[in-house]
Amino acid sequence: MLLKLSIIIPCYNHGQYLREALDSVEACADKELYEIIILNDGSTDKDTINLLQQLSTEGYHVINQQNQGLGAARNNAIAAARGIYILPLDSDNKIRPEYILESIKILDEQPGIAVVYGDAENFGDKTGRNNVGEFNLQKMMLGNYIDACAVYRRSVWETLGGYDEKMPVMGLEDWDLWLHMAFKNYDFKYVPQVMYDYRVLNNSMLRSIDIDRRKAVKNYMEEKYKKHLHYRYINELILDNVQKNKKLILKLILAIYFPALLNYLKRKGVIKSIDFFL
Repeated sequence: MLLKLSIIIPCYNHGQYLREALDSVEACADKELYEIIILNDGSTDKDTINLLQQLSTEGYHVINQQNQGLGAARNNAIAAARGIYILPLDSDNKIRPEYILESIKILDEQPGIAVVYGDAENFGDKTGRNNVGEFNLQKMMLGNYIDACAVYRRSVWETLGGYDEKMPVMGLEDWDLWLHMAFKNYDFKYVPQVMYDYRVLNNSMLRSIDIDRRKAVKNYMEEKYKKHLHYRYINELILDNVQKNKKLILKLILAIYFPALLNYLKRKGVIKSIDFFL
């Protein structure tokens, strides 16, 4: 029987959350539909290492490698996968059983669809539903709004050469992959229901990105996709909107010079989020 789905779980020192991630996957009763591959990306935390060893003795497929970063971890796990569809799951997050069933159904019945994604329920340091919305290329060009936890065809991953392991900032490999797919005219399918649970950690990797590294990512992406991304035009568009909207000026100043204060004001509901990528 052809295996439908490979669920890829990279793990670097997040052993305290890994059991929750695995339990969420195994809540799907039809075990013949999927496999789980755990990629230990050179974890150094003793508790995580012990847990991964225990999981291996329990029969889980655990791959160990020296630390290579998130992009390489996902690529190496997918290279060992058997499924025709791929679902990356961060080791600190959880999925809903219907995600497996619904995504497989859509991809089986609609061969023109390359990616299936849905909404998330936040938990941890922030709660509430994240309504992602229909795919919009212009919005994606300004910044990633679709989490890595989306189901896509392995054949597309192979065609595009996988995740970019040279990204200047780890954690944005999924944004690059979505853009690469979109620029190659692959189609995305949005399912307007909660499909996974996203753990919000105030000290997460992406939340600690400073301005210089954001600029490095912008320059890298603009060079890589120079036929599509023109940030000079985007900047002119932003400036034009700033002149019409004084509130936007305040948001820009806070985002660039006082990001911690901006995040605090957003959490308190004083200021709404800025949708574009800085």
